[in-house]
Amino acid sequence: MKKVILMFGAAIFALSFTSCKENASSKIIMANVDDASERDDAAKKLPVLTFDKVEHDFGSIQQGAAQETIFKFTNTGDAPLILTDATSTCGCTIPEYPKNKAIQPGETGELLVKFNGSGQNQVTKAVTVTANTAKGRETLRIKAFVNPKNGAGAASIPLNQ
Repeated sequence: MKKVILMFGAAIFALSFTSCKENASSKIIMANVDDASERDDAAKKLPVLTFDKVEHDFGSIQQGAAQETIFKFTNTGDAPLILTDATSTCGCTIPEYPKNKAIQPGETGELLVKFNGSGQNQVTKAVTVTANTAKGRETLRIKAFVNPKNGAGAASIPLNQ
């Protein structure tokens, strides 16, 4: 009985090796390889968000005087750029950006930043722009020297001289 079981086991073992002798490379479907290659190449393409400036100085302003500046940007990458969010460090700074609009490679756009002139003395605010880039976020800055409305308080020192 032991011999029968051993012979049966040996036969199954031999069959398993003979059934795997097919050439595995003959089973590859070239259309699938081409599709995978194209997909991998497309995944490597990313948009790149390039700003003309990353900081704007309003100089010396009166407290409460509304200010605006435009940050121009270009998609210098290989895929459509989408700005998904733009937020500031406080409610006194409001960014406006092209929402739900794909900026194609080589195209430009504008991000408007409004500042209500609040604060006193040297003020710096940050705007964080979130996009579908490799980096994911860019930080822009605005700054100003804010003089009090009534002239009292700190001496006015213009920054752009």
